[in-house]
Amino acid sequence: MRLASPALVSGGLDSVQIGEFSLTNFRNYRRFETKLPSGPVILVGRNAQGKTSLLEAIYYLAAANSPHAGSDRQLINWLALREEEHPFLKIVAEVLLSDEKRKVDVRLELQTAGLEREQRVKKTVLINGIKRQVKDLHGAVNLVMFLPRDMMLVEGSPGDRRRFLDATISQIDSDYAAAVREYGKVLTQRNALLKNLRARKGVDSQIAYWDEVLCEQGAKIITRRARALKEIEQYAGDVQKYLTEEREYLQLVYCPSYGPGEQLELGLVVRSNYVDNPESELAAGMRSKLRDTLSDDVRRGMTLVGPHRDDFRFVLTGVDLGQFGSRGQARTAVLALKLAEMSWMRDRIGEWPLLLLDEVLAELDPQRRQELLRRISEVDQVLLTTADIDMVDAKFREQASVWRIDEGTVHPEMPMQTDGFLV
Repeated sequence: MRLASPALVSGGLDSVQIGEFSLTNFRNYRRFETKLPSGPVILVGRNAQGKTSLLEAIYYLAAANSPHAGSDRQLINWLALREEEHPFLKIVAEVLLSDEKRKVDVRLELQTAGLEREQRVKKTVLINGIKRQVKDLHGAVNLVMFLPRDMMLVEGSPGDRRRFLDATISQIDSDYAAAVREYGKVLTQRNALLKNLRARKGVDSQIAYWDEVLCEQGAKIITRRARALKEIEQYAGDVQKYLTEEREYLQLVYCPSYGPGEQLELGLVVRSNYVDNPESELAAGMRSKLRDTLSDDVRRGMTLVGPHRDDFRFVLTGVDLGQFGSRGQARTAVLALKLAEMSWMRDRIGEWPLLLLDEVLAELDPQRRQELLRRISEVDQVLLTTADIDMVDAKFREQASVWRIDEGTVHPEMPMQTDGFLV
């Protein structure tokens, strides 16, 4: 007997949506203006036509960085770079919230400065017409993005998993985002001092100051990462059990480089409860650990302890999935994680986040694909890209707006019936 699916959407909750939306000189879009409809929007077209660029532009509004570009300069349309004296790009969106409308405007301008005429990108953020800092974008547009490479979260590097955690938590916790920024600055200063100490073979009293600040911010990061993972795990565990008919249960195990946390031994998880440890205790313990490792830090010219070296692991029925799981199990676990991320954000902010899915259907088997589409059909606004419309079942297409993307040109209201791959 098929188990009842855990509810993805709770009644009475509002959602974050994009209304009016425009692009100028973004990727292969010179000019584009539209009003995004509610419900599912399917973007269909061949590779390199601009499907992913639309999702990328919306994602950029949430954090002023791209999941695809190595630098901001790469986002500016190549014709604008070649033909315009002052190349720029602009992304403008009307963000519809439960109790307000918010206009978000992000601009990049390529400027030439200095005697050597060096080019640099100037980034400007406007919220409701008022110039703001980039950090103020956190929470301006809450969204969840699902990428093909997310399937590698299980097998990828600790840095990939840390970036996922930081991006997810920062959207709904401005204090966490500030702590991550401050920690990064202090870490850079401490590492520079360590390299200086290694060269001089001496001891500098400044190290105690940087340790104090590093541990204060580090304790905030550790505590909030642990709490967020514990909460997300509750949703992910329910989804995993449903998708596997209760054959498997999923744990998300936080593995800090410092802290009385979980440990993985020979692929088996040994859990300890440290979510409720006071930040002051974590900071004090981390300071002690840094003192113990100072000689090693100086020798290597880097800080070896702290949340910049943290990790978390997918543990399936007590076994580390990254070491012993199959590719299919990894796909299912990541699907459970992303659906859990949505539910967690919804319950934390009281609004359903915007959902972006970029070419993920091809990564899923037909059963998982159908389950994903069934569950996201309940979301108020979702944008999904695909090169093959046949991967989207007919029931989902009936309620969706279908747009064909061809060389940066959008053709909306495409007929629902198609013979498959679009050319």
